[in-house]
Amino acid sequence: MGDEGLLQVRDISKSFGGVKAVKDVSLSLIKGEILGIIGPNGSGKTTLVNLITGFVKPDAGEVLFKDRKITGLQAHKIANLGITRTFQIMRPYHSLSAFKNLIVPLNSPRVRRTTGGRLGDRDAVAMDILEEIGFERDAYVPYKTASSLPLGYLKRLELARCIAMRPEIIICDEIFSGLSMAEIATMVPVLEKLEMEGITIMMIEHRLRELFRLVNRVIVMNFGEVLAEGIPREVMERQDVREAYLGTEVDSVRD
Repeated sequence: MGDEGLLQVRDISKSFGGVKAVKDVSLSLIKGEILGIIGPNGSGKTTLVNLITGFVKPDAGEVLFKDRKITGLQAHKIANLGITRTFQIMRPYHSLSAFKNLIVPLNSPRVRRTTGGRLGDRDAVAMDILEEIGFERDAYVPYKTASSLPLGYLKRLELARCIAMRPEIIICDEIFSGLSMAEIATMVPVLEKLEMEGITIMMIEHRLRELFRLVNRVIVMNFGEVLAEGIPREVMERQDVREAYLGTEVDSVRD
């Protein structure tokens, strides 16, 4: 792998009709870091994630993972290479219990390949993952159907399904959205632990105060383009960034 990064996005663009959702975006994700992607609503953040993870095909540009071009690959193939992601609108198997939701990724080609087929009891592994991210084993929450879980647990389940894939990269799309401060406080150590375990993380997030406690670096998007990049506090001092946010988010993170 070259020095440019574990994941490289080069001049990627995507239009929907006459709207340029992402325009000539380039970035690198360094192995072991937590990178924040921020910007106002409609700035192209989720489209960028969809382009990286194969849910949308770009009009131009390329994505490389460990120097391998993955542009245009199907989403499940990219996941099996080691890039997983959460969704703003959660996508569990609603009729299955929480721990059974993890059985699907635990039977993926990637997990079979990385474990040599020696993972053991998948039900037990699923329960262990859920417990690590805040499901109370003794409260029978892991046995409840996904459709009956409140938002906080559904967000955790999204992350658990990523972890079950044994990924190298996890992309979190607004994982703090809709959560209480107490719920976020329990999620932050989980993400910190993943970083310590060597998993590289990209976070698309509007909850800036909480995000900036985690990230090593931040990229600001606006109107589909990269507006700024750097250390969070320095980036948020820029006048063009403040204008993009109209002061609403910026003032709160400077306090």
